[in-house]
Amino acid sequence: MLLYIIIFLISVAILYNTLESDQKTQIAAASWFMLALGLFVGLSDMFGGYDRYIYCELFDRMADDTRQGLNPWKSDSFEYYSTEFGYGTWCALLSYITMNRYIFIFISTILVYLLLIKSFKDYSDNVPMTIIIFLGLWFFFTFTYLRQVMGCAICALSYKYLMKRDYARFLIIWFIAYSFHNSALLVLPLIFMPVKKLPRHIVISGMVVCLLIGLTPIPQAMFATYEVVNDARVVGGGYDVATGFRWAYLIEAVFFLWLILKNYDKITEKPKDVTFLNLALMMCAILLIFVKSENGGRLTWFLIVPMACFLSKLLIKERKILRDGWIIIVVCFFLYHRIYNSWQGMMFALYPYKTFLTDGYREWDPIHDEFEYDDQYDVDKFYRPAFWIFE
Repeated sequence: MLLYIIIFLISVAILYNTLESDQKTQIAAASWFMLALGLFVGLSDMFGGYDRYIYCELFDRMADDTRQGLNPWKSDSFEYYSTEFGYGTWCALLSYITMNRYIFIFISTILVYLLLIKSFKDYSDNVPMTIIIFLGLWFFFTFTYLRQVMGCAICALSYKYLMKRDYARFLIIWFIAYSFHNSALLVLPLIFMPVKKLPRHIVISGMVVCLLIGLTPIPQAMFATYEVVNDARVVGGGYDVATGFRWAYLIEAVFFLWLILKNYDKITEKPKDVTFLNLALMMCAILLIFVKSENGGRLTWFLIVPMACFLSKLLIKERKILRDGWIIIVVCFFLYHRIYNSWQGMMFALYPYKTFLTDGYREWDPIHDEFEYDDQYDVDKFYRPAFWIFE
């Protein structure tokens, strides 16, 4: 755990030490830190559970087809992602570069982090604070849920066009994100989102209505309909199941609503501020609507970037961290620590940390024992060529 605590503390140190710096220096320091995080995640050895194994197994099969001179777009692996053809195309293109699953994961992860750096630079008034919120809400999920994370990172690029009411370019980027993970369908109705600041009482009333909807069977029915329209095998095979009341979703939504409404009068009517305010409120609404859903919270991932960027504006003023800023740093550390601990007990273990640059695997790794499909990787991580040119 110490390694991951150090990562979080470094992010806080960057925030504190760049407060007096100009924005260019802040962005440079934060960007290098994000790139280091991308390397940390991308070099890790099959962390995060089952998902990495199925992504890698399908990629290896596609690469085998490419090696034999077959068309990867006609492979069984591509057919598996028939409704998410953008991701399938990404795999097909990489199969012409590498046959090795570790290089596939590494390149895909670096792409995600480069896209996030771009969004943070475009949207955030204080990138170091945005990164702290990112660590608390989303960092650990970038280890494993590759398709959806890629879709979310791509989708984040579209919000600048939503703000400008440039719907053509918004739809183009949205469609690319949708082709990576069909849950991006959730973002499409945002095209009708008003670029105006709603009265406080309407926001509160709307959130109450969202919570009441979340207590009904309607959200589960929405998931059931979605899985009929989209191949459940691809989307997740029973993507959502009803569970007991998710207190974590409620607490998270209430906390962010409190923070936003507490500072509501300080939010300007500028298109950027209003757009990102409404996107942040949408994230809270989704948490409340899916308050009884097992995986409904994953739909908020498309809105974590605007939430993190929006809050960074509220929490820093005149190069000082406001009291609310320190509160959210503590809350994000709690969320960061909570996710890490819960994963340690769910076969998603992220400790001890190991890269794929050394052979073998971790001694205690039940997910490896259950899902490893190619034992030769244990003997030599690069027995399959890292790059075709070096074969």
